[in-house]
Amino acid sequence: MLTLKQIYDDKELVIAGLEKKRFSGAREAIDNVIALDQERKNAQQKKDSASQEMNSIAKEIGRLMGAGKRDEAEAAKAKTAQLKADIKTYEQEMAAAEERQTQALLQIPNVPYSIVPEGHSAEDNIAVKVGGWAYGEALKPLEQSAEQAFSAEGNGIALRDWPAAEDPQPAFAKLPHWELAKKYNLIDFDLGVKISGAGFPVYIGQGARLQRALINFFLAEAANAGYTEIMPPTVVNAASGYGTGQLPDKEGQMYHCEVDDLYLIPTAEVPVTNLYRDVILDEQELPIKNCAYTECFRREAGSYGKDVRGLNRLHEFSKIEIVRIDTPEHSDRSHKEMLAHVEGLLQKLELPYRILRLSGGDMSFTAALCYDFEVYSEAQKRWLEVSSTSNFDTYQANRLHCRYRRQEDKKVQIAHTLNGSALALPRIVAALLENNQTEEGIRIPKALQPYFGAEMIR
Repeated sequence: MLTLKQIYDDKELVIAGLEKKRFSGAREAIDNVIALDQERKNAQQKKDSASQEMNSIAKEIGRLMGAGKRDEAEAAKAKTAQLKADIKTYEQEMAAAEERQTQALLQIPNVPYSIVPEGHSAEDNIAVKVGGWAYGEALKPLEQSAEQAFSAEGNGIALRDWPAAEDPQPAFAKLPHWELAKKYNLIDFDLGVKISGAGFPVYIGQGARLQRALINFFLAEAANAGYTEIMPPTVVNAASGYGTGQLPDKEGQMYHCEVDDLYLIPTAEVPVTNLYRDVILDEQELPIKNCAYTECFRREAGSYGKDVRGLNRLHEFSKIEIVRIDTPEHSDRSHKEMLAHVEGLLQKLELPYRILRLSGGDMSFTAALCYDFEVYSEAQKRWLEVSSTSNFDTYQANRLHCRYRRQEDKKVQIAHTLNGSALALPRIVAALLENNQTEEGIRIPKALQPYFGAEMIR
């Protein structure tokens, strides 16, 4: 959540940032936080004044007793008793104001960085880089270096201006992945409905092997990049959900085990980042780099139509997540390293991709800066999101009380947190099946073949 220092240091900048995120009632929300903080301070001042008076009276009682003025001493004791009761009342008022202030802050999203484009929806997202195809002249500016792509000075194209026909014409009609899954007996969507319901596919034979191959490939690549693998629980308590910002913002989208008050995780970001809740790290430990493979669970309430066909949108899916804890001075470099890692995975899988800088209106509740990676689906003629890679600045860490001790002066500071999908499997599988289909079978990318154990699905 936002810190009070952020709000007090530059209130107008915070409000402008919240308005960029299309947060309704930004000024009123910030004014309410300030008013609650003033309420807490007023109670604190009353408590401090009462404590000071009580200490003075306590000293006076000793003097009165020594002078034999018992009646006056007893009157002073009665005054002390009243002050004790007042102090307890002021402490309760402070706690109540602080709790209301915390609840108010939990409802306020993170402030986006200045590099985040203005916009109301996904149409305002800016494509900053493309790869995997020989593009036409319209997209030539996006064939730029990562350093250019992830800076404010780089080229970009709003999605509303994206060229209509950018993919090469296939030699034969490409089948969508749900038909390929049936043709090669890779995934049974109907069995999933029978067992659990829509959005819970059953992977069979070579389909299951492809899932395992991708998981092992992504984990191996993360290990080579210096990430420590974590195997966390896939259910978390409410404190963990609040720590990373899924609660209260996404409460209706999470599966909730009501009897035990536990939540199925929507992403490994939640348990892995919460490893550092209420922890003070040493600066020399940073950046911490973790990765985790987990199943992820999302209710996806309100989703319908072509966007949910086949693997496009599931309630349960596999994903590898990368998470970093870092210093404010180094977190931008960490973010760029994570983006380069995700891009490298897509390049090794030989998939056409584009990288988007999300606009304020399309960003998550918790992110300060987010880039989405999308791969192109040749059969569906559409782009599929496969990763969101975000810098949260101090927003999550403040909720988590995740801090570090600076080496130079031993001061304790709030850390920065970052995470990204590296990668989510369902749409990667969809694109691999659709883009690599041939008349003889489905070609497996060279980098994946050692993990899959074959060159083709036949």
